[in-house]
Amino acid sequence: MDTNNGSFTTDFILLGFSDRPQIERIISGVVFIFYVVTLVGNTTIILVSYLDTQLHTPMYFFLSNLSFLDLCYATSIIPQMLVNLWGPTKSITYAGCVLQFFFALDLGATECLLLAVMAYDRYAAVCQPLHYTVIMHSQLCQKMVLTAWLGGLGSALIVCSLTLKLPRCGHREVDNFFCEMPALVKMACVYSKVIEITVFALGVIFLLAPISLILISYGVITQAVMRIKSKAKWSKVLNTCGSHLTVVTLFYGTIIYMYMRPQNSTSQDEGKFLSLFYTIITPTLNPLIYTLRNKDVKSAVKRTLCVEKRSAKS
Repeated sequence: MDTNNGSFTTDFILLGFSDRPQIERIISGVVFIFYVVTLVGNTTIILVSYLDTQLHTPMYFFLSNLSFLDLCYATSIIPQMLVNLWGPTKSITYAGCVLQFFFALDLGATECLLLAVMAYDRYAAVCQPLHYTVIMHSQLCQKMVLTAWLGGLGSALIVCSLTLKLPRCGHREVDNFFCEMPALVKMACVYSKVIEITVFALGVIFLLAPISLILISYGVITQAVMRIKSKAKWSKVLNTCGSHLTVVTLFYGTIIYMYMRPQNSTSQDEGKFLSLFYTIITPTLNPLIYTLRNKDVKSAVKRTLCVEKRSAKS
């Protein structure tokens, strides 16, 4: 058997939903709308968090990083996907596929850690309110975010290097709408136990460990909330924590289901729609969830718009 991967300049074919041409146009329209909402929503959160001094807190520092991450994540996947859905060809260069694969892994792993950091921030705010500013000082916040980004980078380098070494035997068709690890592993003409063990180990570190810490944090938060007598404070805690918990459920639920099972146990169609959810829908919902449920963000948007209007009149 020839296990040569061939030239690195060979294009890959992203099959996407080509087996269902009747829904491709519908999907392309929905994806385009979601992408515009992702760009507007996440950019708004970043700008408002930067411009409004009342939002210069650890929570919104982490939220700005999450919004920036979601912008990068969606942009690494959706433009190429739309080109393939709208154009006659569905190809992507080898270099483009590698970059897309790397950034999807890097940003996805970073988000896993960042959501855990945000849960710790909520725990400190609710359970240690008097010491919150001392605990969550700016240097600690920056170090936590940097650790999340470097952790995602390290995991992406490991998985990418192992996956791209697999022999493809001339196979060029990626049965997904972007270059994702499960689809690339299925292209290989050999079974790799090393990759399966590595992915499972990283899954424990980047998925199960963070979600466990998040659940523990919210268990403690729930106990603290039950002792709050003020309805106003109780409502504010539920709004901020409820937003984060909703994002955590949407993101971790689909990712764990996708990556923590044996690769051959998930049908390809099921995998595509799961990928569609956490790569396109989740980055769109994140800013909507945080803004619709968060009075601070909505008030900050109004203040920022009022300042802009005054500046324009003067």
